Amino acid sequence: MPSTSPSRPRTPHDDGIGARVAAIWRIEAPKLIGALVRMLRDVGLAEDLAQDALVAALERWPSSGVPDNPGAWLMTTAKHRAIDRLRRERLHHEQAAALTLALETQLQDAQRAPDAGEPALPTADTMDDDLLRLMFIACHPVLTPEARAALTLRLLGGLSTDEIARAFLVPEATMAQRIVRAKRTLGEARVAFELPDAAGLAARLDSVLAVLYLIFNEGYAATAGDDALRPALCDEALRLGRILAALAPRAAEVHGLVALMELQASRLRARTAPDGAPILLMDQDRRRWDRLLIGRGLAALAMADSLAGGQPGPYALQAAIAACHARAPEADRTDWARIVQHYDALLASAPSPVVALNRAVAVSMAHGPAAGLAALTPLLAEPALAGYPWLASAHGDLLSRLGRHHEAQAAFEQAAMLTRNRREQAFLRQRAQASAAAASR
Repeated sequence: MPSTSPSRPRTPHDDGIGARVAAIWRIEAPKLIGALVRMLRDVGLAEDLAQDALVAALERWPSSGVPDNPGAWLMTTAKHRAIDRLRRERLHHEQAAALTLALETQLQDAQRAPDAGEPALPTADTMDDDLLRLMFIACHPVLTPEARAALTLRLLGGLSTDEIARAFLVPEATMAQRIVRAKRTLGEARVAFELPDAAGLAARLDSVLAVLYLIFNEGYAATAGDDALRPALCDEALRLGRILAALAPRAAEVHGLVALMELQASRLRARTAPDGAPILLMDQDRRRWDRLLIGRGLAALAMADSLAGGQPGPYALQAAIAACHARAPEADRTDWARIVQHYDALLASAPSPVVALNRAVAVSMAHGPAAGLAALTPLLAEPALAGYPWLASAHGDLLSRLGRHHEAQAAFEQAAMLTRNRREQAFLRQRAQASAAAASR
């Protein structure tokens, strides 16, 4: 059974070596695992061998020092461990023998290379392919969305099992089982360990983007727990999105998603009060928005638009909506009419009840709460939104703006019962109490 040991080393107190190993591991682990997957065609075995190399580094580097090329050291160590493992197991003898010979040849060639104090890593092109391959494997449609997110954070993010479990508020044992099952599913489904062709690449890209946005959204608006935000997950999704944009520079929707995440992440510091309570978009102090992230997001959106040829995809359209907020120096100068137009285009290209709900809110801002309520009311009977707290919350907000405070109170109370995030529950109950107070006046 594949190991479920942490993917990030515990940092010992050894003159900072542990911290350096942790930083190196975070950078090198995806490249190391990707290369091993290419060679061994086994995700579980590749991760096990990478972990073995990490353990060796933790044992040796405190006394010998960190090598000049730590990535190459880890790769060479992992290959030696692979040879030892294959020799011991001798499972599927012919395949094991062939793999052993290939690895031994690579190591011998590296040792014979001139001026090679340490074997070199694969070329940049090979590493790019390895990382892209690993990303497509981790996000394979044969896995559930939850399994894809967990495996992506494990293999490409370098997060430990307990870190991923904490992020998604499940027990560590549950997350460990989820990761093990994901690896087993990939093996049983005989998932090809090759990059798909052009047609397959386009089809599978949607799955990769969906996983990255799932990770980002869990950080941007935590579904449960005591914290409204989990910025570390936003950071990780952004980091992986930027890597993907570098690996697939001509894919418009990759840049669209990066733009969307950059622009949304720019608001993180302004989204909560000092006590952790949520702050609505229109009430946020825009001086606290991160201008660097806004600049990066607008640049990524421009790249997406140039590649899309006038046909922006769903992520680029959502990024365009976020850009309208980012460009408005004050809340009351937001171009809501333009936002409604973007939502109309988004509904046409990727219709969903949540998009329709967000459009109704935008309509209320552009044309008044009565128009927004008219757009929202049909959604109250939408089965897909039956347990969605932000439908009830938006309903309550529109009713409150129309002076229908008793109805608004009931809507906010319903929203509070539907959400599992305690910060959001407290915020919605406060809004219900404010509506009750307004109704009694």
